Amino acid sequence: MAQPTNTYDAYDLVGGKEDLSDIISNISPTDVPFQSNIGRAKATAILHEFQTDALSSAASNAVIEGDDSAAEAQVATVRESNRTQISKKVVLVTGTANSINKAGRKNELSYLLAKAGKELKRDMEVDLCSKNQAVTGSASAARKLRGFESWVYTNTSYGTSGATTSAGAVTDGTQRVFTEAMLKTVLQACFTEGGDPDCVMVGPFNKTKVSGFGGIATLYRDTAGSKGQASIMGAADLYISDWGEVKIVPNRFQRDRTAMVIEKDKWAVAYLRPFRQEKLAKTGDSDKVHMLVEYTLEARNQKSSGKVADLTTS
Repeated sequence: MAQPTNTYDAYDLVGGKEDLSDIISNISPTDVPFQSNIGRAKATAILHEFQTDALSSAASNAVIEGDDSAAEAQVATVRESNRTQISKKVVLVTGTANSINKAGRKNELSYLLAKAGKELKRDMEVDLCSKNQAVTGSASAARKLRGFESWVYTNTSYGTSGATTSAGAVTDGTQRVFTEAMLKTVLQACFTEGGDPDCVMVGPFNKTKVSGFGGIATLYRDTAGSKGQASIMGAADLYISDWGEVKIVPNRFQRDRTAMVIEKDKWAVAYLRPFRQEKLAKTGDSDKVHMLVEYTLEARNQKSSGKVADLTTS
């Protein structure tokens, strides 16, 4: 069939209105499980300090009746510290861009600042989970906080040549496939040191490895209204070991090559300056705003937690 002669169709039309949806789809993940699961604290200086302590080793304790009591040697607390780190995002929008009619948002500056806040949280998650050592900083170098991987050096499992020093220097070793035996070894080490981990955080690839471990809580789940049938669970959210139950949490922003074994209440984000927006000086027909946060990681006792390092990621 052919179109009749002189038919006026949509291709000839001039003046048709633009059809642009008011929905803006953004699937970039904004969940930050490490920050969400650990505590929150307050810092009051760029060098944030905290203390750890430990009891003497348990031993048989029997004394002679009427024996004189002599003073025993005491061990002082250990003073630890971390550097606060400043993270920021800057948004600069012209007056025209703010004024024109737009689809999906009314004010461009507000929209971009909302995005910046989410981006900052993601950046924080990367640094908090990282292997970065603390950097003192200077007039020409940014301060950096010491990340989780750098803090944990007692209860660990590495590939060949992998190591972490007490000062926090991390050496990546030869990667190997994540196994249940590796996780059990680290959980046992945490228990021996007095820790009680309640969370294992892993990257996307190694989340699938954990789901295949024998200690997952259950492979089946009752399904309401399915005539008594049960659905098969393909993922493990709870791992039961000899050393207690741990929740398995996937994290997109940690290094996938490291499984972080965490006792959540022994870690906190300490804020010197919580999230804030500050309007900067106007130098033309535009509005400039920066959003910043100053914070550090408080490792209340790294012996409570552990890590399985040098894992394959594909």
